[in-house]
Amino acid sequence: MKRILLIAAFLMCSFVFANETPPITAPQNIMFENCTKLFGVNKDKLYSLTLASLSANRFQIEEVQTANGYIIFTANRNKYLATVAGVDSANSILKITPCNNVYNFPPGILINTFKYIDLNLNLEMKS
Repeated sequence: MKRILLIAAFLMCSFVFANETPPITAPQNIMFENCTKLFGVNKDKLYSLTLASLSANRFQIEEVQTANGYIIFTANRNKYLATVAGVDSANSILKITPCNNVYNFPPGILINTFKYIDLNLNLEMKS
């Protein structure tokens, strides 16, 4: 009887651990729709928050183009393009895509960037 319970417990544990999601640092296939997020701020503020987020996450910023609203940065030995576009005077979109068009990368790059912006969205920007 003890062996049956032990085997059942082992099978249940292996089933539970097999269904866990991989960590956000492991490369995964990312849907293109998950690379874009709408924020309730103007384009300039979202651009500044994006730059601050990339810096806070210790991603290496390669190129900054404020006129066109894009930032090229390196994370996990791959280059990514962060593009900020204004929807209207109160809303903007941030899109982060890999420069090599391979959407198999750690989702933490997106999650951490978006989370930082969400947390700092209501902070007053200083010149």
